[in-house]
Amino acid sequence: MKHLLAIDDLSRAEIDGLLDLSESFIEVTQRDIPKIPALRGRTVVTLFFEESTRTRLSFETAAKRLSADTMSFSASTSSLTKGESLLDTVQTIEAMGVDAIVVRHPCAGAAHRVAQWVDASVVNAGDGRHQHPTQALLDLVTLRRRLGRGGFDGLRVVIVGDIRHSRVARSGVQALSTMGAEVTLVAPPTLLPESLEGWPVVVDDDLDSVLPEVDVVYLLRIQRERLAGALLPSQREYTSRYGITVERAARLKPDTLIMHPGPMNRGVEIAAEVADSPASTVTEQVANGVAVRMAVLWSTLGSGGQIA
Repeated sequence: MKHLLAIDDLSRAEIDGLLDLSESFIEVTQRDIPKIPALRGRTVVTLFFEESTRTRLSFETAAKRLSADTMSFSASTSSLTKGESLLDTVQTIEAMGVDAIVVRHPCAGAAHRVAQWVDASVVNAGDGRHQHPTQALLDLVTLRRRLGRGGFDGLRVVIVGDIRHSRVARSGVQALSTMGAEVTLVAPPTLLPESLEGWPVVVDDDLDSVLPEVDVVYLLRIQRERLAGALLPSQREYTSRYGITVERAARLKPDTLIMHPGPMNRGVEIAAEVADSPASTVTEQVANGVAVRMAVLWSTLGSGGQIA
């Protein structure tokens, strides 16, 4: 695997392989010294054109635990502010001798374009409203570890929230459906994609009718900046119809899991009590994200060595 740009580039067998490899790296992260020399001598750069906490730190931690050297790029303090193009920026960074470039960019397709310009491996860490493949993989690992299932066939998942603007939703739907899960989308009409053609999903507008039957509730962040516009009447109305309140959580099956990619708006899409409940996998998703990104970097850089 030279690059990881989108979930739909992966077959079910390839996803399974990455999940198995991630499990091995979870064991590594739990050691007293969670570090192995698998990528010693390699250099990984995080090229982020958007603010990020979880994803950037997760990739940098993953690279360091594989003993790779790391470089960090921030658009706000770079020559981009002087008018330098993305092409020139990428070529400058590659000339420094990097082996992998982790890209986050507000424009869909940016990671694909970078992969066309460089010889280094490229990993998409989120491009506009398009894809966030490592988030989908870490969600699958988290589900597999919590559910203890042999597979995802027949797993019923509801994704709730701002699906229109969510790269997490797009990658998640593709990953879950590829693995055999059944996905339902629930959102205000204004927060659904303009077209759902090709989406392997069912759409429902009544969250309360869906919740008692699902195995997983996946919540997406409601972007507060959109609440003042025409997409939503008010934060309070959204919470009353689509938020996982304490009352709604009580109607879930006892073993239903609640997921969120973060950052969370407590009291909007999820009540604080629910976010901190045993059903919530939020902190596990963050922890598993390091192991998943270790697996992706190890796979794309093709060390060929054994995990020690």
